[in-house]
Amino acid sequence: MFYAISWLVVFCLVALWSLAAWAFHSVTVWTVSNAGVLTGGVKVGEGFRMPNWLATWVPPEFAAALASAVSSLTPAIETVMGWAPALAGGLTLAVWVVWAIGSALLIALGLVLSGAIAMLRRRAAVGTRRSMADVG
Repeated sequence: MFYAISWLVVFCLVALWSLAAWAFHSVTVWTVSNAGVLTGGVKVGEGFRMPNWLATWVPPEFAAALASAVSSLTPAIETVMGWAPALAGGLTLAVWVVWAIGSALLIALGLVLSGAIAMLRRRAAVGTRRSMADVG
């Protein structure tokens, strides 16, 4: 009975792990595939403006340096955004590898639980035999 319960728990954990991997994969592939659409045609540098409430607290020299850094990084960021749909294939491979490692670890957990149950049953059987020998 304990074997069945332990393996049922392991299989439920594998199912939850698989569901989580599938959901993460679906959301990230959709996001990466639609990266250009999600920006709504806004240039990358425009999204990094400092909020008005923060601008009053930041020295103007720092704000100018930040604007300069963003404008110099804009071409690199736009290039990476252009590669985003191609990165979805690599993301699929990465999710499968992480899923396989996690599933293998959960199956190993099931094997360890089975071994622990077997060891406890043997100890209980040996203890019962010893107590019966003491009585007789």
